[in-house]
Amino acid sequence: MICLSDTPVLTTERLILRAPQGGDWPAWRDFAVSERARWIGGPMVEPGQAWRAFGHIVGHWVLRGFGSFVVTDRDSGAPLGSVGPWFPDGWPEHELGWTLWTPEAEGRGIAHEAALVARDFAARKLGWTTAVSYILPENARSAALAERLGAVRDPGAAHPGKDPCLVYRHPMETV
Repeated sequence: MICLSDTPVLTTERLILRAPQGGDWPAWRDFAVSERARWIGGPMVEPGQAWRAFGHIVGHWVLRGFGSFVVTDRDSGAPLGSVGPWFPDGWPEHELGWTLWTPEAEGRGIAHEAALVARDFAARKLGWTTAVSYILPENARSAALAERLGAVRDPGAAHPGKDPCLVYRHPMETV
């Protein structure tokens, strides 16, 4: 299997965060075409749409030298979602983003655990002094996670796109 080389691997007690790999495609595809992807522009049902979105995730690592980590279960290696630093062309600010790909990954603190270590990585290794999370107003679970992470609403901050978006600003102290 071909994978991105020289990319960091982050670990927690339960998780491994690593760059995306080709073997993650089936789990991403299943997520992207489901209703679960509604918070990131899905469901992606047009032919090739999910493929291009996955390529965007992989390509971000190549173009920026960082990107969303695939969050995997430390014991099984199963991909559970993605979390991490994100800054596509045209984005007004660095973002800390997250998605959980399966319902089984929810309600277990996985996104919180992964976001803490990814945010610490962005502060320590990337030198970020600020980061935001762009959250659709209807996404109450994501907003609750941002608040649990200590992020606060920043109503004056710019956001990508023309649709309404809540901007949560993260504390960037390292742990």
